[in-house]
Amino acid sequence: MGNVREVALAVVGNTLEMRREQILFEISRILNTGLDMETLSICVRLCEQGINPEALSSVIKELRKATEALKAAENMTG
Repeated sequence: MGNVREVALAVVGNTLEMRREQILFEISRILNTGLDMETLSICVRLCEQGINPEALSSVIKELRKATEALKAAENMTG
């Protein structure tokens, strides 16, 4: 009987985790972060492990700028 309870708790836990991710993704979308679900999940996990959210945000912004610069340079060279 304990095994059934453990399975039920695991299913509920997984369902709550999926719902949490959906809610966070919806908030992210409303705020126009431009993060996809996978990237958002990685960012959340990093923050949960103690990474400073503001520092993480700065890194993401810098990576976006660098990507845009590379794309612009690529378009110029043809």
